Amino acid sequence: MGITKGDTVHWNTSQGRTTGRAVERRVSQFTFDGQKFNASKDEPYWIVESSKTGARAAHKESSLDTD
Repeated sequence: MGITKGDTVHWNTSQGRTTGRAVERRVSQFTFDGQKFNASKDEPYWIVESSKTGARAAHKESSLDTD
């Protein structure tokens, strides 16, 4: 999956499908919003920003769509 910084991405939430922007790729363990994430080169995470609310969240790259 070829996501790059600034790409428009989509992901599923409990409220339904959300659209936003890929802000930052993480490939090592990190803490975001009080939660620990075990990112790696094999399983990277992205910090994404919702177009609707501006809220940021961390999601596995494999859970994001670009179409």
